[in-house]
Amino acid sequence: MRRGISHFTMDGLAGYVRNVSNLSQSEINCTNPSLPINVGYFIAEALTAFLAVFGNVFICFVVARNRKLRTATNYLLVSLAVADILVGAIAIPCALLTDVGLPRCSYYLCVLMLCTLLVLTQASIFGMFTIAVERYIAILRPFRYPVLVTPGNAGLAIATTWALAVAIGLVPLMGWRKVRVSDRGCFFNVVIDESYMVYFNFLGCTLLPLLAMFVIYAKIFFEVKRQIRRIAERHVGISAEEKRRRIIYRELQTAMSLFIVLFCFTLSWIPIHILHCIRLYCPECDVSTSMMLTMVILSHFNSVINPVIYVFRIKAFWEAFKEVSSCIPYPSLFGKYSKSNLTVMMTAETFRNRNNALPGL
Repeated sequence: MRRGISHFTMDGLAGYVRNVSNLSQSEINCTNPSLPINVGYFIAEALTAFLAVFGNVFICFVVARNRKLRTATNYLLVSLAVADILVGAIAIPCALLTDVGLPRCSYYLCVLMLCTLLVLTQASIFGMFTIAVERYIAILRPFRYPVLVTPGNAGLAIATTWALAVAIGLVPLMGWRKVRVSDRGCFFNVVIDESYMVYFNFLGCTLLPLLAMFVIYAKIFFEVKRQIRRIAERHVGISAEEKRRRIIYRELQTAMSLFIVLFCFTLSWIPIHILHCIRLYCPECDVSTSMMLTMVILSHFNSVINPVIYVFRIKAFWEAFKEVSSCIPYPSLFGKYSKSNLTVMMTAETFRNRNNALPGL
């Protein structure tokens, strides 16, 4: 009798162990090999990460080094730069891991990694929106600017930006995600719910800031246009034709600056959200992996162009860039062009229209 009970107990224990093992294997399938690395995507993302980190670290370095640049305005720029640094240093490596389905053995680590992508990219979007608001105050409310844009208010805006980014990005970790699938790896479209990406992340947290920035920059454009005309009307001894030429030229430069800002933001973020909309509203539609990866690279590349658009138009940062570049030993293939000549050429060609930039930049 004892032997029968013992035998039954051992059989039951063995069965329980097998069931637990099978359950564990089905929930966190660690035996399936990861997908092969997409070499082209890996190189593109690695290059994007390097440029994002390099460009934005330079911005932070310049502000930290120059005491005169430690202003409320530049604190906002540094916050944006930090977000873009983290995109290059953390978000892109996480994207590369999830591209091959890793990690497979820790589901919640997978969700956290994917949420990290959302947090950092959202912080970059909100950072650009904060800068747009600051530009609006500087140009349309110049007399109230010293009161409204203080270091304390800038710090509050930065803290709010990051708090919102974290809250929005971690929503999938709190439960708004797809049902756990046992035999699939850590892939974005397997874990993150498309309804969250479309209704919440895109419509609420990307499209609305985009429209708001469009309205803000449109108001800035019309205000700059009005100011230029007012200044032009005060000139004395200038022919009407010359006056009109200068007005048109300056308006064109302003319009181009605003167009670049909106175009780059739209080009970087809208395509990938359109693909998410297609996945949600047309599940049977075939969205190729190469197209999705291309859109991912575009969204990450926004962290590379942010310093160019928002920071390198500022004279102090350009002067710092020239100072750094003058210390770099150029190779002999430049031939007759010396360091000083090269710096002059870069300044003349790239920033010859700096005086026509937006007021306050």
